[in-house]
Amino acid sequence: MRKQLAFVEEKFINQLFSDYQKASDCPQPAAVVHLFESILHILYPELSRLTFHDIDQFKGHIQDVKSELHEIIQKDTCDQPTIKDVTSSFMNSLPSIKLMLDEDIEALFAGDPAAKSKTEVIRTYPGFFAIAAHRIAHQFSLFNLELIPRIISEYAHSKTGIDIHPSATIGKSFCIDHGTGVVIGETTLIGNHVKIYQGVTLGALSVKKEDAKTKRHPTIEDNVVIYSGATILGGKTVIGRDSIIGGNVWITESVPQKSRLTYVENQKINQRIENH
Repeated sequence: MRKQLAFVEEKFINQLFSDYQKASDCPQPAAVVHLFESILHILYPELSRLTFHDIDQFKGHIQDVKSELHEIIQKDTCDQPTIKDVTSSFMNSLPSIKLMLDEDIEALFAGDPAAKSKTEVIRTYPGFFAIAAHRIAHQFSLFNLELIPRIISEYAHSKTGIDIHPSATIGKSFCIDHGTGVVIGETTLIGNHVKIYQGVTLGALSVKKEDAKTKRHPTIEDNVVIYSGATILGGKTVIGRDSIIGGNVWITESVPQKSRLTYVENQKINQRIENH
């Protein structure tokens, strides 16, 4: 074997071996993805191939997923009380996650005339898949886990083209129409009943690494609609409630509630505030 590996430096091989030893406790992406899909399939049988003949069999399956969760969490933290608390707390959060996702499904169904049924939304809409991944990943992020939520969000990103940081805070009845190219940054705050289209970026202005703990991404208040290609940047930027942001608009300053912003040919933003 040594002769076969003679073309590789011994020091380099030793370094790689050392890296393997250090990485052995990391949660493996494939295991985290399996866990995420198992959780999602428990909540929505429309996505599952499993069938259960009685309630005890179903309860047994949930217990198996809980054991899987417990095992994976051990790879993301060495703190034993945290492992036990996170496992129980996460399982107890499933009813609230399910409620939030049901409201998201309703928003997706109501917001898209092309949707023929809620089952269609659950089984085929990338917006639902990305939001579902976020709701679950965000719950893990609240326990200060690092890798599990990030792996889930990046898995959803790879499948849908929708990039939502797991720490972003998103209110109820959230709708992403089409979705490809959507980017939602770490410190984004999104209110209730917000709808965004493909290509929307809720991002940060250029900041330094030491600003990592500051709010770098915008706040979107309730009942805002943001059309495709709009870019909204900055931690101090607030889009007031009941506003409509037109396609391809570039925003780095706050706009008041009930604003209507559109992108016009001379590349100036036309702003109008509705009188009610």
